[in-house]
This record gives sequence, structure tokens and C-alpha cells, in this order.
Amino acid sequence: MALQLTIEAFVEGAVIPKQYTCDGADRSPGLAWSGGPAGTRSFALIMDDPDAPVGTWNHWLLYDLPAEVHELPEGFRPGDAGVSGLNDFGKPGYGGPCPPARHGTHRYFFKLYALDVPSLGLKAGARRAELDQALHGHVIGEARYMGKYERK
Repeated sequence: MALQLTIEAFVEGAVIPKQYTCDGADRSPGLAWSGGPAGTRSFALIMDDPDAPVGTWNHWLLYDLPAEVHELPEGFRPGDAGVSGLNDFGKPGYGGPCPPARHGTHRYFFKLYALDVPSLGLKAGARRAELDQALHGHVIGEARYMGKYERK
């Protein structure tokens, strides 16, 4: 069975509710996943915005999630599970959509990776480039979920 990621708070491709953005409570939505390849030993999660004016903006980096974990509750905080990297706001954990006003609709991709290792060997606070390098050669499955947001 293929790895599948779901977010109960909004339908795939729809607008991300304000409460999950910088215009609201800036809380992470709850995520759940199922399936995945045999041999999965951990998961990693990246949420990014490829439409940011400065290039891809990283909103959430999480890795070394144990293979038995298949959901993250709404309002997930660093330290609840796995190891948090630094987002492009310079903080660990989730940083919600916050595109520049009048910059149009941005797409936000939640990317979940099934990995063949229990740990990527990164310390807390890794940046995206370090995470991408550590993921190389260890991804055995991937699921994506996309939402949109625009600030007026």
C-alpha cells in the first residue's frame, strides 16, 4: 500500500484555514498517514512554500519520527516526537503560512518521507540543506499534501 498523508483541517488543494497561519493562531494542523513500504524505520516531514519571493521557504522540518508514529496532533510542538529542524523563520517547529500581502496565492506542500534508517544522525536545529543531504539515499516512500493561502 502506498504511503498516504491526510490533513483533516482542509481538503487537498484547498485553502488552509486562517487558524493555521500567521494571521490566526499559527498552530500546526493535525496530520495522519497510513501505508508505506516494508522496511520503513522512521519518517521525516518537510512543509515548504515554493512560491515565496525569495525562493522556497521552509515552514516545518521534522525528522527521526519513529516508524510506529502515524499522526501528529494539531498544535504539535518540538519535542513531542522526532527531532525538529529550524524553519526559515529561524525557529524550531511549525511556522504557518505567512506570504507577503498582495503577493497572490501561495502553495504549501506537506511532504512526508518514509526512511530506511531509524535516525538521520542530525542534531536538533538542522537546516533544510542539511536535511536534504541526510535524506539522500534513504527515502523509500513519499506522500504529499498541498494547501493554499493568500493574505489580502
